[in-house]
Amino acid sequence: MKGETKEGRFKRVVQKRVQNTLDSLRRLSQCANKRMYQWDENQLDKIWTTIDKELESCKVSFKNADPEEFQL
Repeated sequence: MKGETKEGRFKRVVQKRVQNTLDSLRRLSQCANKRMYQWDENQLDKIWTTIDKELESCKVSFKNADPEEFQL
């Protein structure tokens, strides 16, 4: 938004994205209902491994967020 600070933009955007992530995880947990779904441990391992890798990648992005400065 016009005149918005970087911090203000971050707060506005991140709140919605975190809420969307939490909502998605809650929807995913609904798949745990064995009356409606069937799965095996290999499938669960693949799901959790994929989610763990993506979460770790996100954390690394924040740790390495400092812009690189060009130097000769």
